[in-house]
Amino acid sequence: MSEWTQITLSEPLFLLLALPWGYWLYRKWFHSGGGSLQSGVQFPLNPGRSETNRGFLVQFFYAKGILIDLAVGLLILALAQPGIYKEEITMEGEGVDIVVSLDLSSSMLAKDFQPDRLEVSKELMIEFIEGRPLDRIGVVGFAGESFTQSPLTTDHSLLKERIRELECGMIEDGTAIGMGLATALTRLTDTPSGSGVVILLTDGVNNTGYIEPITAARMASQMGIRVYTIGVGSRGLARAPISRNRDGSLIFGNVRVEIDEELLREISSMTGGLYFRADNQSALEEIYQIIDELEKTEILIDSILHFSPWYRYPSIAALVLLLLYFLPELIFRRFP
Repeated sequence: MSEWTQITLSEPLFLLLALPWGYWLYRKWFHSGGGSLQSGVQFPLNPGRSETNRGFLVQFFYAKGILIDLAVGLLILALAQPGIYKEEITMEGEGVDIVVSLDLSSSMLAKDFQPDRLEVSKELMIEFIEGRPLDRIGVVGFAGESFTQSPLTTDHSLLKERIRELECGMIEDGTAIGMGLATALTRLTDTPSGSGVVILLTDGVNNTGYIEPITAARMASQMGIRVYTIGVGSRGLARAPISRNRDGSLIFGNVRVEIDEELLREISSMTGGLYFRADNQSALEEIYQIIDELEKTEILIDSILHFSPWYRYPSIAALVLLLLYFLPELIFRRFP
C-alpha cells in the first residue's frame, strides 16, 4: 500500500480555520473587483512609488495575489499536522537452542528427491528456520567426519547463507552418525538442560567415525538434549552416485536405499525425541512441521504505532510562496 493512502491528520480541529479562510477567499475573488487577479490583497513596501517605475517582474508577482491565498491554506494544513503512522512490531519470548546435523555423504545426491536429497533437505531446513525467529540455531555437517558450519546464532540471514553453502564432497566421504551427533552436542554445552534440541538428518548407515552413535546418544541424554532423527530416502531402489569418471564427474546407478532405522529410533528414544522416515519431499516437509509444533516457542508480539509528521512540507511550501510574493519588492525597492 502506498504511503500516500495512509496519510492522516493528528490535529484535524485546525482544519476549522479553513472556514474563515474560505469565506475570505469568497469575498476577495467574487466581491472585490469582479474576481480579477489584481484584486488580491497586496502589501506594497513602498506604496508611494509609481507603477510605471516598477519592473515587469514586480508587476508579474504583484498580480499574483493567489500566492498569499495558497500560503494561508498550506499553513492551515501544516497546523493540522499531516503525517503517517508507522507500525513497529517487537517480539519477546524465550527461544530454543537447536542444532541441525546434516548428512553430506555422496548418497545425499540421490535423485529420488528433486533435484536431490541434499538440496531438498537444505531448502526445507531454511523454511523451518524462517518460522522460528527467536531461536538460536546452529548447523553441523557430517560425512566421514564432522564440522560446524555455523555455531548457535540468531542471525538467521547469515545462517541461511551458510546452509546454502553446504555441499557433498566438502569433507571425506562416509557416514559418521556418531560424529555428527557429538559435534552438534558440543555446540549445546552452555544450553540449560531441557532447552536444547538436535535434528539429525541422514540417509545411510553408520560406517565410520571414532565416536559410536549410541555413545553420543548417552551424552545427549545426560545433557538433557532431545534428538529428533530423520531418515531420508525412498524405499527400494534410488538413482544415486556409484563411482566417478576420470574427470571427477559422478556416475549414477540404481542403488538400494539402506537406512539404519533401528539405530535412529534408539537414539531418539534414549533422548526423549522421535524418529521420522521421509521417503519423499512432502513427507520431509511434514516432519519439519511436526518438530516445529513439538518445540513450540512462546512469542509475545507487541505492536507500537509511531507517528511520522509531514507538517514541514506544507510549511516550507508556504514560506516559498510568501518569498515569491515579497521578494520582487525587496529586490527592486528604490529609496528616495
